[in-house]
Amino acid sequence: MQSQRQVLSFILAGGLSAFVEIGLFKIFSIVLPNLFSWENNLYGMHFPLSNILSTSCGIITNYFLSIWFVFQRGKYSKRKEFAYFMGVSLVTTVLSLLVFQFFYKFLFKTNFDFGFFVLSPEILSKTSAIMLVSIFNYSIKKKVIFNG
Repeated sequence: MQSQRQVLSFILAGGLSAFVEIGLFKIFSIVLPNLFSWENNLYGMHFPLSNILSTSCGIITNYFLSIWFVFQRGKYSKRKEFAYFMGVSLVTTVLSLLVFQFFYKFLFKTNFDFGFFVLSPEILSKTSAIMLVSIFNYSIKKKVIFNG
């Protein structure tokens, strides 16, 4: 029962963090290309700064939600716990960026029209990358950083 509650809490915290990350990504991916011409395509990478900034905000949001609602404090000091959390998040950020690039370049080529709402290839790629990487993220954070 405790494990199911923790997974549900992780999904809710992750959902809120993803909402922050995707919302900021949408804003950054509209604004930043106007400021930096390379943002649309930097050596084949699409929206790199938008991805990095939005992901960083999502990570910080996720850290605080995780320590407040999801996980119990681990065996490490707060400083070490934060450093480990950021280290794992850095690795998963790189993984997420790679997955985003793959999805954006090869999988999601057109808008997905629900009739009342349209998702762009950027948002489809970002959302899919977050969902895929979150499974790995949860496992590592639960087993390595916080009391597993």
